[in-house]
This record gives sequence, structure tokens and C-alpha cells, in this order.
Amino acid sequence: METYTAKANYIRMTPRKLRAVAGLLRRLPVNEAEATLMLQSRRAARPLITLLRSAVANAKNIGRVKREQLFIETLTVDQGPMLKRFLPRARGSASPIQKKMSHVTLVLGTYAEERKEKFTIVVKKKIKLPDGSKKEKKAKSPAHESGESTVKKPEKRGMFGKVFRRKAIAEG
Repeated sequence: METYTAKANYIRMTPRKLRAVAGLLRRLPVNEAEATLMLQSRRAARPLITLLRSAVANAKNIGRVKREQLFIETLTVDQGPMLKRFLPRARGSASPIQKKMSHVTLVLGTYAEERKEKFTIVVKKKIKLPDGSKKEKKAKSPAHESGESTVKKPEKRGMFGKVFRRKAIAEG
């Protein structure tokens, strides 16, 4: 079984936050791991998805392995260096601030046999339009062409009209 490694060093995020997301990915096939990361709303998912895609590209170029054969063998998050800062406090004192960094190592392994995918991820690619043409404007309805308004705009009442509005008073 072959392994392919990718590393991301000096990620400006605490290891604790990265480990929370990395724990979801261990021992998953690459497609499922990528789908899991794409659905994560946490900020830590962004560097992990770029690292995963980099590791898959390494495996394809170096080992000529299909994406379906790859899975995440190990995913380790280690602490990197710390930026030490101080926050001024009362009576001339200061409290320390530790801005931590992380080193992430991702090792992909290969399955002995090719596995069938549960699903596929479709990423829409952006299509560039020719320079002279712009996006077509939406066609307007016949009411807009004749100048008729289909929706009535509310009257402007001003500040007093909003503050002193009563249900019993008929609007008109």
C-alpha cells in the first residue's frame, strides 16, 4: 500500500480549532472527506480542503493513482510557533496574548481494490463571456412596458406617521 503526504505549515489558526474539524476526516475516502469539508461552516475547513486537494494532486501526479482509490490514512495537527503580543490593562499592567499557529500533515493511503463511489462532487466552472457581450437583461413583463405599476408603493408618512400610527384610524 502506497502513501502520499502533503503538509501545510504556519497556518494562522490554533491547533485546537483545526483538530476539531480534522477529527471528522480520519479514515474517510477522499470524496467523502471533501464533501464533509465543503459542508462545514467552520473557518478551519478552508485550509484543510486546500491541503486535501493538494495531496490528491500529488498522488495523481506522482503515483498515477485514481481518486477513488485514495483515503485519508492519518491527519495530524501539531502546534507551530507562537506570536507573543501584549494587551494593555489597568494601572499600567499588561496581559499576554498568544497567537498560535499550526502545522498540518496529511497522509493519503490507497485501497487494494478500487471502490465504488457513493456520490460525485460537481463543481460548476465559471465561463468567461467574450469582451464585447454582457449578460442579457431579464425580459420585462408587459405591465412594465406600458408603464403600468402592478405593485402599489406605500405613502411616505414621515417620522410622526410611523410613531403615532393607530389601528383604529383609517388609512387613506
